Amino acid sequence: MPRWPRIGRGAVARQADPLRIRWASESTLMTIATLEKDPANQRWLPMALLVAIVYPAVGIGFAALDNLSGSAPIRTWRLAAWFVSAAAFGAHLAYEHLRLRSSPLRAALHASSAVAVGAFVLAVWVNLRGYWVASGQESPLAPLALVLFPVVTGVPAFVVALATVAILVRLRQHQR
Repeated sequence: MPRWPRIGRGAVARQADPLRIRWASESTLMTIATLEKDPANQRWLPMALLVAIVYPAVGIGFAALDNLSGSAPIRTWRLAAWFVSAAAFGAHLAYEHLRLRSSPLRAALHASSAVAVGAFVLAVWVNLRGYWVASGQESPLAPLALVLFPVVTGVPAFVVALATVAILVRLRQHQR
């Protein structure tokens, strides 16, 4: 059942979507409702943070396994890291779409934000590792990774997630 909180000078706005811009009826005040204290609007955050930690852990862990296995023409551990990361991405999208019933846009934003945060953590790792391991060989461009990694991974993840969830929504509508 929707709640009807008061906004501004006696104006009432329906709180169906907390990210939608609402106009107050009496005073034309534009208000942007932030996430409420309602736990239903924050259920996505723990999963996004978990998946955001999984991405760099998989990348760093599988890279270490790949370095231990020696030089091979096909880097099987790196390919395995790609598959595990893709499975985590798919599981996150499934959670957003099937469990939380998020809209395609919202599911894509949540999944791509997890990817971007994971890429940022990986960029921090790259910068720290450059200082720890080879003190004379750190790249002057390594700090640029703090900005580039999240953008280069987050934007394509958003596009793929939006397309995937939109297709899933269409398929579910046709099955009814």
